Amino acid sequence: MQTTVLLTRLGAAELASSIAAGDVSAREVVDAHIQRIELLDEKLNAVVFPRFEEARREADAADGARLRGESPGPLHGVPVTIKDQFDVANLPTTFGVARLADRRVGRDGRMVAALRGAGAIVLGKTNVPPALGAIETDNAMFGRTNNPWDLDRTPGGSSGGDAALVAAAGIPLSLGADLGGSLRVPAAWCGVCTLVPTIPRLPIDRAPIRTGAGLVDAQAGPFARTTADVALAVRVMVEAIVARPTRSNPPVPWREPPEAGVAGLRIALLPEIDGFAPSPAVRRALVEAATALRSAGAEVEPWTTVPDIGQAVGLALRRWTADGGSWLRQMLDGEKPHPLIKQDVQGASLPNSVIRLLTSTLRATGQQRAARMLRHVRKASARELSDVLGDHLSYADTFMAALDAGRYDLVLCPATPLPAVPHGMTRHLPDVHTTSLLTTTLGLPAGVVPVSRVRPGEESDRPASKDKALQAARHCERGSTGLPVGVQLIGRHWREDLVLAAMSAIETDRSSHPDHPGLAPL
Repeated sequence: MQTTVLLTRLGAAELASSIAAGDVSAREVVDAHIQRIELLDEKLNAVVFPRFEEARREADAADGARLRGESPGPLHGVPVTIKDQFDVANLPTTFGVARLADRRVGRDGRMVAALRGAGAIVLGKTNVPPALGAIETDNAMFGRTNNPWDLDRTPGGSSGGDAALVAAAGIPLSLGADLGGSLRVPAAWCGVCTLVPTIPRLPIDRAPIRTGAGLVDAQAGPFARTTADVALAVRVMVEAIVARPTRSNPPVPWREPPEAGVAGLRIALLPEIDGFAPSPAVRRALVEAATALRSAGAEVEPWTTVPDIGQAVGLALRRWTADGGSWLRQMLDGEKPHPLIKQDVQGASLPNSVIRLLTSTLRATGQQRAARMLRHVRKASARELSDVLGDHLSYADTFMAALDAGRYDLVLCPATPLPAVPHGMTRHLPDVHTTSLLTTTLGLPAGVVPVSRVRPGEESDRPASKDKALQAARHCERGSTGLPVGVQLIGRHWREDLVLAAMSAIETDRSSHPDHPGLAPL
């Protein structure tokens, strides 16, 4: 009989294989992970709606099915957790908002149903920020979720509970979602893998983060400790969509990563996004990732003709705020805004004239990072919204033409410019997630893979600045030794297979290195 510790260190594919072979039972696997979660959650506070007894019964049923000779699914008996954004039958879906805590849903959403259809067993739902509106995870109902690498730091958000649990071997696979970094930031800050597919490949069931203009959709995506497990989970969900497509979800078939890996691919290197200089460890991780890709046969070169990424960031913000933040106020429905989102609630509802005045004031006082973001926040009339759509199409054409001109298959860039930051600090870092907004704007697939950890002596070389955002970045870098660092790979539409191939090449090269994150020491 395998020990609890060993079982919780195995990945999803390994567990499914062991269960199918009869080497271990689904009940033993589920019990081991429940025990691990109960131990971890005293420190992490990641699981908000456990369903442990139901999971045990489902594990017993899975074992019975195997004994009867029934064909197992690719995730047969594998325990998973689900972000509190997706519907799970007989549990609430709260989005971190207290007024929804007592509203239980009657059935699983599409992505949850796909995972269960493949044999996965849901152990519970994970914590999120209120209205999914922050890049860290804390709310008035359940409190804050901690990063397993440093409990004084955030795991990121809004899928922070999922990433923290996977990083600490609490669960092999967890389902999250991403709009502007909600998968990629937690993956980078917790040292795990993730993939955001092409929009609209894996839609969520109900999206509170959908502007009044209806222009931005979040996408589902998994967290796992290996690229192979991420690929397995995404394939399961894509195949379920392809089997029952809708008007908004075209039945684009799944492609497995090529046997040749990244050999022959051309990859553009972007060392920073929108002028936010990464920390020394992030810069080193990009160099090491590029070296790994070259060793696997890819061409990697600096992209010197990239279109202005600040324009993409601005387009994302203009779409999100076009309705004056009414979606956020509707979600809260009179609930007092949590400190994490209070600034956004207030800012989005200001008259455009006041926003322009505040932007000018920020510029005049040296707060350039905040001014760059705030200048794009504005309510939009129908005509202005039409202009936004036109600008979006024009930028997308320009960006894809630049990729074509360089014959680039992928882009390698930071996942975030900083390692995990202390709790509450994201409020002072208005553009810490802008590396994710490029792909949100264009609907491109993107993955994050861990590369290294911050070494002693390389925490920060950021110069002193009058800019409070850069002061905050410098503060966050201090004490970051040992924290995980990841990189982001961006692909062309529907080419998740190449993103995963590049992630795998980096993982293969770096996973045996002493600096590779591995499991969080919790």
